[in-house]
Amino acid sequence: MTSEKLQKVLARAGLGSRREMERRIEAGEVEVDGRRAQLGDRVEGDARIKVAGRPVTQAALEPSPRRVIAYHKPLGELVTRHDPEGRKTVFTRLPRIQGARWIAVGRLDINTSGLLLLTTDGELANRLMHPRYQLRRDYAVRIYGRLDETLIQALTSGVDLDDGLARFESVTTLDAGRAANEWYRVRLREGRNRLVRRLFEAHSLQVSRLMRVQYGPVELPAGMREGHFDDLTRSQVRRLAEAVDLDPGPRRPSQADEPKRNLRRTGRR
Repeated sequence: MTSEKLQKVLARAGLGSRREMERRIEAGEVEVDGRRAQLGDRVEGDARIKVAGRPVTQAALEPSPRRVIAYHKPLGELVTRHDPEGRKTVFTRLPRIQGARWIAVGRLDINTSGLLLLTTDGELANRLMHPRYQLRRDYAVRIYGRLDETLIQALTSGVDLDDGLARFESVTTLDAGRAANEWYRVRLREGRNRLVRRLFEAHSLQVSRLMRVQYGPVELPAGMREGHFDDLTRSQVRRLAEAVDLDPGPRRPSQADEPKRNLRRTGRR
């Protein structure tokens, strides 16, 4: 039976990054087969593991094929498994999977729609969210009013917020009409809470609509309806893994990309 490093197994189970798992092992929070784990321990598939006194299920520990889906989150849904107030969550629409669970890559607040990536690979999810990799996050945003060159320069140069300096990498006009509300495409390289809205609010501009349209190399599929999702192709999953220095795994001739139409899924209404 093949053994693996303990922190790798825990990260894959979605309990945190490898570094976070190393810290928890060093802090004495992890037990393997009834004894306190040590950094450097290796475990086999039948190991009984507890983290902070709570058992980790065998299903969560076992390797499973890396799967990633793109979900078009509607307004009004929360990115959480359970809401005390009983509000809708994105997880109610997702397909059921055996021996694994869906892990959201970052969050979108209740008033933001658009692309949300979810994966069965905990380590991939943690790396995709980690500030170290600075993956692009593109949003389509509608604001009350218009931006002139001076405001665009200010937004891309940097704004001093309560939690530090922040800026858009780029701001591009999407709708050059004469309406009172203008659409723009903005790009960030970090995922701080409500950052798009706060950057505009810092210049007394109110956001009326906000939709994420790209995360890393993955764009919101054209024509995808809200509440629906698609599996990413194998090449898309490989590009995601490579973007965060994660082994994309072997590519065999039989792993050619499937036609997109064969991967279409629909969310429950």
